[in-house]
Amino acid sequence: MCGVFGASVPPDADVSAAAVAALGLFALQHRGQESAGVAVSDGTQLMVYKDLGLISSVLDERRLPSLRGDLAIAHCRYSTTGSTVWENAQPTFRLGPRRALAVGHNGNLVNTRQLLDGLPGGRARLPASTDTELLTALLADEPAVDVVDALLRVLPRVRGAFSLVVLDERRIVGLRDPHGFRPLVLGRIPATEPRASEATGLWAGDPGRDTWILSSETTALDIVGAEFVRDVEPGEMVILEAGQVPRSVRYAAAQPALCVFELIYFARPDSYMEGRNLYEVRRRMGMQLAAEHPAETDLVMPVPDTGAPAAAGYAEASGIPFREGLVRNRYTGRTFIQPSQTLRHRGVTMKLNPLREVVRGKRLTVVDDSIVRGTTTQQIVALLRKAGATEVHVRISAPPIYHPCFYGIDTQVSTELIAATQSQDEIRDFIGADSLGYLSIPGVLAALELPYEQFCFACFDGRYPEPVPYDVSSRKFLLEEPVPSRG
Repeated sequence: MCGVFGASVPPDADVSAAAVAALGLFALQHRGQESAGVAVSDGTQLMVYKDLGLISSVLDERRLPSLRGDLAIAHCRYSTTGSTVWENAQPTFRLGPRRALAVGHNGNLVNTRQLLDGLPGGRARLPASTDTELLTALLADEPAVDVVDALLRVLPRVRGAFSLVVLDERRIVGLRDPHGFRPLVLGRIPATEPRASEATGLWAGDPGRDTWILSSETTALDIVGAEFVRDVEPGEMVILEAGQVPRSVRYAAAQPALCVFELIYFARPDSYMEGRNLYEVRRRMGMQLAAEHPAETDLVMPVPDTGAPAAAGYAEASGIPFREGLVRNRYTGRTFIQPSQTLRHRGVTMKLNPLREVVRGKRLTVVDDSIVRGTTTQQIVALLRKAGATEVHVRISAPPIYHPCFYGIDTQVSTELIAATQSQDEIRDFIGADSLGYLSIPGVLAALELPYEQFCFACFDGRYPEPVPYDVSSRKFLLEEPVPSRG
């Protein structure tokens, strides 16, 4: 998934752009836990600092003061291309013949091999093994003098999911692919006490002295005190320069297909997407789930934390009491986005502990947002039975995941998906539940109150908005394959 953030502060600001970017990135930690980094420009040169680990350990008070400048981008990584090694941390950096630039990327390209074939020198020129590194090299090599022109030349050759923040010495460019698979929003911190104009409803004052923000989610705007301005549109670039009002460049026609899984699971519930608060969207999904798959139980309980809004909606619609039956250790990360199955397995028992007094002797409706591989749900059901639950009925506020994702979720092999290889009854038996019910695609759309055509449902129904080459499957480590010998 990854989280990206950008900040352009006015020259006389009392805070550095790097400090603003690092603060905003904390609100995006859920989007990636493998590495973090920040790139900053003072108008003449770029500096990048990145490392493996959580944001708090990488971007702390010891390092930020040395990262001076009015422009900064930041990134936290969840790997979908390349291993979890320091070289693959972002932002990437490249010094080309005409420009230095840094790039933060949320998404996944589907034509990496084709792009690699078009890079002079090929794989041997890449110090890292990510599609972001490849894209950065292509941009740095582009002979256009201006980075915006370089993007306009390179982007028509790029296919897949990419929400980018690109930094050179003088500007930040935020952009989304023509489908807008991954989110990106524009925000603003007014330079003075904001005053609403009665005529326009816009903030009064001097916009050129405002701090302008780009972020994967609106929740990061809140943490830095910024107002939401608008979404960056699919196929659009927004250019931020210190002391100037942002400008927009349309580089491709919009073909909207926002990943619906963003609204179901990935984004924080206090974020807004497509004008919807995600907590309310997920609560309505729970209400739809109760209508589609009722269960006669004593309690409704969530799998914390992401199952909580849907469980609240299920309880509200069904009239069954809502109780917390599992306590989450909040100092562990998200189990699904751990980079290996071994870590995912250990993460469940580290993360969740049942409340025995609540679940003992009870019939439970357990609500979660998704089942991907099934092993996490299996362990949760076993925990609850061991704690004394008499029945465990699992309800999922998303449809079954039948198909791999090639647009930024680390499920690129269908055999990793339990719904792709087993029937619903077989899944129920595998996880050890008394019953199992998934929310339907029409149920998701009813909760969203938005049309199907606005989203990507490929992992649920196999309709890929961007064609995927047949050889993309299992190619997470494509750029780590040995460089062919010329001897």
